[in-house]
Amino acid sequence: MIIDSVLSRQVKAGKSVDESKQSEEKIKRSLAKTISWRVIGTLDTLLLSWLITGEATLAFTIASVEFASKMVLYFFHERAWNNIKWGK
Repeated sequence: MIIDSVLSRQVKAGKSVDESKQSEEKIKRSLAKTISWRVIGTLDTLLLSWLITGEATLAFTIASVEFASKMVLYFFHERAWNNIKWGK
């Protein structure tokens, strides 16, 4: 009875139960996307830095700093966009 009431309220509001669950990503998913994208981006930075400088040590240092800073920035960017209703 309570479940039917909740479901009918969501349907009246124009959203099914599945739609309301899908419209917001969980923090764990955002974190997994952050890490996987950052690994790809950092490998790209490492390769480009090595090609430009010709020094593996310098390229690794650049890629290490870039990995940490951009992972934090991307995570908060992803979470901010999760709060924006446009396009959902």
